Amino acid sequence: MTRAVITGCALAVTGVADEYDLLGLGTAAAPEDDAARAEIGLRHKDRASRLALRAARRALRGVTLPASGTAVIVSSNLGNLDTVCEFVDTIGKETVIGLSPMRVPHMSSNVTASWIALDHGLRGPNITLCSGTTSGLDAIFWATALLAAGRAEVAVVVGVEPDTAPVARLHGGTARLDGAVCLILEAPARARARGARPRAEIHAYGRAADRAEAVHRATGTWRGPIGLRLAGGPGIGIAADAVDLPAGPGTGHAAITVDLTARLGRCSGALGVLQCAAALAWLDRPGHDAVLAVAGDDGTGDQPDGEGDPSAVAAVLLTRPAENVPTQPADGLLARPADDVTYGNGFGGDRHDDA
Repeated sequence: MTRAVITGCALAVTGVADEYDLLGLGTAAAPEDDAARAEIGLRHKDRASRLALRAARRALRGVTLPASGTAVIVSSNLGNLDTVCEFVDTIGKETVIGLSPMRVPHMSSNVTASWIALDHGLRGPNITLCSGTTSGLDAIFWATALLAAGRAEVAVVVGVEPDTAPVARLHGGTARLDGAVCLILEAPARARARGARPRAEIHAYGRAADRAEAVHRATGTWRGPIGLRLAGGPGIGIAADAVDLPAGPGTGHAAITVDLTARLGRCSGALGVLQCAAALAWLDRPGHDAVLAVAGDDGTGDQPDGEGDPSAVAAVLLTRPAENVPTQPADGLLARPADDVTYGNGFGGDRHDDA
């Protein structure tokens, strides 16, 4: 895999301040769901698109991107389901005569990626992945593939899942994510040229029907320690009683296993991107050199999300690039810069709050 590094990250998740907060390492105040707050360009859009736009705007603030050389890749399995259900209900009551032609483009499964590209004037490849629980890590892979193939200089990767009434009906009382996360991926040389600090390198990706095989493909060439394993099912949070587990093939080291869904609920297509965001917080601490993210289920370990291929597992190994000098003590806390005050999310008033 051609080297790609992550240089930017932002979250728009109710109750989570930033990537450090995902692992209980942050000090910033967690945002509340300010449904009354409005922002230019967010009206008349589905909730997933508003969440994704908010995260992308935070991640891209102050970043100059090549318009024709920036790809947008969105991972979402439930995305604009609320819009689709709204259209179906309208057709059932009024036939197609009741539909507004201005709203038809909102039916596209790629609408969120399109809104992000339009919002920032990006004309590179524009892709949406909806491959089940592995979708987020699949999106990371396709971002690196676009960079390696020369189809893009930069990739903006967004994982988003909304908690709307149709999603609640689909999943019942299961706790669900309501939020989005945005990452910026680029080649190390480009990051150096614009003075950006690479925070993590995408070392390798693996996908297979068997978890052991997927992990082997992601870690087979790595001989260093793996300090953190991000699982897609029941696990142990860092703030709780941590348990050391084998870190993977050939490492001989122990790793902490963390399940982000224990706190965030069912993350679906956003899981893998959230895992990579959490990896950035981990790699910002000295002595931590690699993070293994695993999503999906082969029937022998992590609980499946019941979406996509039930026999698919994806794994990504993230390592610390040489350019990433840890910025905090090993036992310290990291907070977002004081001048970033955009914690209130303002994602709109259609969240399903009765779940």
